[in-house]
Amino acid sequence: MHLNLLKAKIHRATVTHSELNYEGSVAIDGLLLDATGIREFEQVHVWDISNGSRFTTYAIRADEGSGIISLNGGAARHVQVGDLVIIAAFASMDEAEVAQFKPKLVYVDGDNRITHTNDSIPKQAA
Repeated sequence: MHLNLLKAKIHRATVTHSELNYEGSVAIDGLLLDATGIREFEQVHVWDISNGSRFTTYAIRADEGSGIISLNGGAARHVQVGDLVIIAAFASMDEAEVAQFKPKLVYVDGDNRITHTNDSIPKQAA
């Protein structure tokens, strides 16, 4: 049996550009792609914290250190510059792989600079 697990996420990134008349995708600062292991042209889910919109597109590499998170093409209609988003990628694994797997979780500041990383989501206090 294969399971689909969270492979990586960029948490609370700020949308810097929204380009309707550009080939569809999400351009992501190359440093964030490297930190998460998300590859160029890999399918990603984008969840807009600011408006609740959720959609799927693919990642393209923006310049390293640019801080760019640009939603392009039809995806541009789902966001506004300044919105906070979560960008997530998933992977299909068999049960043996799942036992060894840890996701790459990347947290950023308002300029989309990495503040810290983790391989698990902290437990919420009850």
